[in-house]
Amino acid sequence: MPDGRIYIGNKRYSSWSMRGWLAVHLAGLDVEEVLIPFVRGEGIGATPAIAQLSPNGLVPYLEHRGAKVWESLAICEYCAEHRPGLWPADPAARAVARSISAEMATGFRGLRQAMWFNAGRDFAGLGRTPEALADIARIEAIWAEALAAHKGPFLFGSAFGMADAMYAPVVGRFLTWQPELNATTKAYMAAVRAHPLVERWYREALAEPEAWLLAGYETPPAS
Repeated sequence: MPDGRIYIGNKRYSSWSMRGWLAVHLAGLDVEEVLIPFVRGEGIGATPAIAQLSPNGLVPYLEHRGAKVWESLAICEYCAEHRPGLWPADPAARAVARSISAEMATGFRGLRQAMWFNAGRDFAGLGRTPEALADIARIEAIWAEALAAHKGPFLFGSAFGMADAMYAPVVGRFLTWQPELNATTKAYMAAVRAHPLVERWYREALAEPEAWLLAGYETPPAS
């Protein structure tokens, strides 16, 4: 019998669910996956089944051995307590990893609004608002500094860790919207996309029923 449950939304759309799901699998927690399809028109928080279940009305939401954990970064921290090594061992590097992960959790509003996560569409060349481009420049700088310091292919070395889990949906946004990106960014994106857990997420996202498609997420913005 599983030790708990991880509640998520559509894999095609839910970037925050992706972060929590990756953390749980990286830590090897024995939990049941419960996917609740979005049914809203106004926003993710308008799906009644999620609003009634999760303490903050959002996904991901983890229940594990009596613990209740919501918010993606909190789930990452909880999972890392069960699998040492998912944050860098060096205290200085670990501080940077946590800082850039927190920046991801609280920032980049321009990118979120203009280039939403959709694992199954190609919106290449669209969504390039000034705010989104400024966020992309900051993200490229974060990635370049970490990759140069730790020699890649992931942000803090050879292993895919929690910081990579936090930024994996950004890789997905870039793959969908195809903004202008430098070679270092593209190499990191390729490494993340090829990771077995990310590949599994995409495979399962693309297998979701057509009835789950949401027009607002499938309709490209005006160019």
